[in-house]
Amino acid sequence: MKLLTDEIRETLLANGRANAGREETIDFKPAVKLFFPWGAATWLLTELDPENPDIAFGLCDLGMGCPELGYVSLEEMESLRFRGLGIERDLSFTADKTLSAYADEARRLGRINA
Repeated sequence: MKLLTDEIRETLLANGRANAGREETIDFKPAVKLFFPWGAATWLLTELDPENPDIAFGLCDLGMGCPELGYVSLEEMESLRFRGLGIERDLSFTADKTLSAYADEARRLGRINA
């Protein structure tokens, strides 16, 4: 499965362009939720770097109790495999709040709850 559809990629790029060079960034709703089907890791991504669209920004939770905002490489994520399974996109995910609201909740709970 492709991690990002063309539509999601365009949304993430548009968000990245909107926040490029801004001191006060826009708090977007996540455009996609990615997860490991064989573990607790989850990512809620809001934007792609317009100058390097392999780099995504969002809320990252590796399942160790300390979710954080940060950057990830889509190429690295697509290359990860465990027993033949890779990272997948949650096909039913629709964001109902902004990234900062998800981050605040995740810090309280010690995990992403989306």
